[in-house]
Amino acid sequence: MASAKQAVRRDSYQPQVIERKWQKIWEETQIYRVVEDPSRPKWYHLTMYPYPSGDLHIGHWYAMAPSDAAARFKRMLGYNVLFPMGFDAFGLPAENAAITRGIHPYRWTMDNIERMRKQLRSMGAMFDWSREIITCLPEYYRWNQWFFLQFYKNGLAYKAKAPVWWCPRCQTVLANEQVINGRCERCGTEVYRRDLEQWFFRITKYAEELLKFDGIEWPERVITMQRNWIGRSEGARVRFETESGGAIEVFTTRPDTLWGATFLVLAPEHPLVEVLTTPEQRPEIEAYVAQARRESEIERTATDREKTGVFTGGYARNPVNGERIPVWIADYVLMGYGTGAIMAVPAHDQRDFEFARTFGLPIRVVIQPEGQTLDPATMSEAYAGDGHMVNSGPFDGTPTAGGEAIRRVTAWLEEQGLGKGEVTYRLRDWLISRQRYWGTPIPIIYCDRCGTVPVPEDQLPVLLPEDAEFAPTGVSPLKTDEDFVNTTCPTCGGPARRETDTMDTFVDSSWYQYRYLSPHYDKGPFDPKAVAYWAPVDQYTGGIEHATMHLMYARFFTKALRDLGLLNFDEPFLRLFNQGIILGEDNEKMSKSRGNVIDPDDLVAELGADVVRLYLMFIAPWEQGGPWSSRGIAGVDRFVRRVWAIVTETADMPADGPESDAARRLRKLTHRTIKTVTADISGFQFNTMIARLMEFVNELSALRDSDVVRTASWQEATRTLTLLLAPLAPHLAEELWERLGGPYSVHQQSWPSFDPELAAAETFELVVQVNGRVRDRLEVPVDITEQQAIDLALASPRAQEHLQGRTIRRTVYVPGRLVNIVTG
Repeated sequence: MASAKQAVRRDSYQPQVIERKWQKIWEETQIYRVVEDPSRPKWYHLTMYPYPSGDLHIGHWYAMAPSDAAARFKRMLGYNVLFPMGFDAFGLPAENAAITRGIHPYRWTMDNIERMRKQLRSMGAMFDWSREIITCLPEYYRWNQWFFLQFYKNGLAYKAKAPVWWCPRCQTVLANEQVINGRCERCGTEVYRRDLEQWFFRITKYAEELLKFDGIEWPERVITMQRNWIGRSEGARVRFETESGGAIEVFTTRPDTLWGATFLVLAPEHPLVEVLTTPEQRPEIEAYVAQARRESEIERTATDREKTGVFTGGYARNPVNGERIPVWIADYVLMGYGTGAIMAVPAHDQRDFEFARTFGLPIRVVIQPEGQTLDPATMSEAYAGDGHMVNSGPFDGTPTAGGEAIRRVTAWLEEQGLGKGEVTYRLRDWLISRQRYWGTPIPIIYCDRCGTVPVPEDQLPVLLPEDAEFAPTGVSPLKTDEDFVNTTCPTCGGPARRETDTMDTFVDSSWYQYRYLSPHYDKGPFDPKAVAYWAPVDQYTGGIEHATMHLMYARFFTKALRDLGLLNFDEPFLRLFNQGIILGEDNEKMSKSRGNVIDPDDLVAELGADVVRLYLMFIAPWEQGGPWSSRGIAGVDRFVRRVWAIVTETADMPADGPESDAARRLRKLTHRTIKTVTADISGFQFNTMIARLMEFVNELSALRDSDVVRTASWQEATRTLTLLLAPLAPHLAEELWERLGGPYSVHQQSWPSFDPELAAAETFELVVQVNGRVRDRLEVPVDITEQQAIDLALASPRAQEHLQGRTIRRTVYVPGRLVNIVTG
C-alpha cells in the first residue's frame, strides 16, 4: 500500500492528487470487494444501472453519489454491504447511434462502457467492480433466453396478433408504457397503430398481486401510480345480441344503469365493426377507423375533446328490456381496455351525454336523486350521483348508495343468464417483441412440420450475428441474415426458421439485481446460495420515471420466478427511494440546446470529486432536486478547505491541555452533532446533514486559536468530523484519517456513537404567541420552569407590542414548545 502513496503538501488541499492516490489504494487493496459473511448482517444496496450513452452526466452523479453515501453509512454501521454496478447495454439508442455513425452497436456500446467506467471510478463510489454486468454480452442474455423458455413452458409467454404502437422513426414496436402523450418515449416521434404478430409476457396473471405492497417501504406516489396503471375495476360482463348474428360483450362498472343504455359504442378496432357495418356506411366507417389508428390513447380519451363517431348501420338488443339500440364506433372507446365496447348511458355518464347530444341520440334517466326529478330535455350534464333506480323494471325504487343496486342487479343478471360479475384491469400483457437488431434474440424456431418449437436449453445462447445489417427497414434486421434465420428443427431435424424479433430491453433490467450476486455463474441465472444470502435488495434508489415500467416489470419477474421455484420471496426491492432531478442554473431541465448542461468531468478536474459529491447532496432535499448554482458549489469548496485546514493544522497537537469549560462544551457539541447527523443520513436528508456539519466546523473554527485544540475533546471532535464526513467525501476523509494517525481505512471504521446525556440539548426555541399568532422566538434553557417561561414571554418586546391596552385573560404553556398569551 505504501508504494501507492504520493507526497501531499501538508498546508494545501490538492483534491486531484489526493483522489488519485486513494482510488489507486482502494483498487490495490480491493477494499470494496465483498463476499458472503454469515457472521454479519447483510445489506444489499442498489442504484439503477446506467445506459452506456458515452458520458456520465450530472444527473448520473445526482442519482449515484448520495446513494453511495447511504451505502457507506450502512457499512460503517457494521453491515456487510453489497453495492454493485453494471450497464444496461442493449437498446435503441445504441442502434440508432450506430446507424448515424456507421459503427457497429457492439463497438459503440463497449467503447462507451470503457469511458463511463473511468468516470464512475472518478466518483469515488464503493462499487464492487468484480460483480459488473453488461447486458449485451452472451454471458448475460443467455439467461434472458432461458427465462423466456421457462415462461413459455408455463404459459407466461405467448404469441398473438394485436394492434401495437409503432414508431416510424425507431422502426419498432413500443409497449404501452413506452408511449408518452402519443409519442415515442425515446425519440419523441408521433406513433400509430399496426397489427402484428407479437410475443407477450402474461403479466396480467399477477395483476391482483401487483396491487399489494405489503412488507415493502415504497413511496406512496409510486404505489399510487402502479395501482392506477393496473386499474382494477369491479362490475359485470353483459351480452348484447346483434341483428347480424354475433354478440357484443360489454363490461360495465354500473350494471344498475343497464336500463338507461340507449346505444352501444365500439372501439374502431373492434372485430365486429366489419360485421355490423352496412354497405352504405362502409366508406365513412373505413375513413374513421384509419384516422383513429393515427391517434394516441391520450388524445382519444381526452375529456375536453369534441366527441366524434360514426353509426355502423347495425343494431343490437338491450338484454334487460329488449329495446333495439344502434351501434356506433367512436375513438374514445379503446380496444385495449375492457372488451373494446361500451353500453352508452348518456343520462349518467358525461362522455356518453356529450356524444348523445352531438348526434341526437336518446337520453333516458334511470337514477333519480332523492327529492329531485331529472328531465332529459333540460339536463345540461350527466348525473353521476346516488339516488334510486327508475325506469328499471323490477328494480324501480332500489337505492344506489353503498353499491346495493349494483350487487342486486349483478345477481339478477347471473340468474337470468344475461351476464356475470367480473373484475377487469387496465393492465395489458407485456409486449416484449422488438423488430430491431440490438437486443436479446427470442429463442423460438418455426418448423412447417412441428410448428412453434422452443430452442433447447443446451443450445443457448442464441447469438446475435455480428455481421447483420442493422439499418431499420420496418422488419427485424435479422430477417435478412440467412445464416441466422435458416436452421434445423430440434424436434424433427428438418429445415426451420428462427424467430427474428428481439426482446424488449426491460427484460434485462427485470432480474439484473439477481445476476449481480453471481455474475459469472454458468449453471443457472444466479447462484441459489448467493441469492439465499443477499436477496432481496434492501435499498433501491433511482428515478420515479420507472414507476410503471421497470419497477413493475421487476416485481412481475420476481413473482413469476417465485412460482417457478427459483426464489422464495415476493418482492425484489424492500425499500425504494426516488431522487429528484438537477436543473440548470436557469431553473430549466438541462439540455445541450439550452446550453445549460453541467459537465461533471470539468468540475472534478477543477474542484475534485468530493466537492461535487458534497454540493449535489447539499443543493436540496435529495427527493426534490433543484437548480445548479456555481456560487453554491464555490461555497462547498470553501467549506472543504476549512475542514482541511482545521484537521491538518491540529493533527499533531498533543492532548496535554486541561478539560476547560470550553472543552466540555465542545464535547457536548460533538455528541449532539453525531446524534443529529445520524438521524439525517438515516433518512437520506443529506442537505440538512451537511448543514449540521457546517455549523460544527464553524464552532471548531472559532476555537482553533484557543487552548482547546490541545485537549482530548478537540481530538475527539476532529476524529468525529472525519468519520462523519467519510460517507459524503470519501477521499478527503481517508486522507484526513491517515493524518490523524488512524488505521487504514476510514471506511472500515465504525460510525461514531453518542452519549445521550452529552447529546441532550441545553436550550430550545420557545415560541411566543399572542392569541395564537407567533410574535417572537426565544432561546431558553431546557430546564426552564413554567413560570420562568411565562415571565420571559410577557417581557418579550415583540409580544409587548401586541399587548398594549389589552387585558391578559390567561397564559397557556406547552412544555418545551411555546407560551400563548390570550387577551380579552
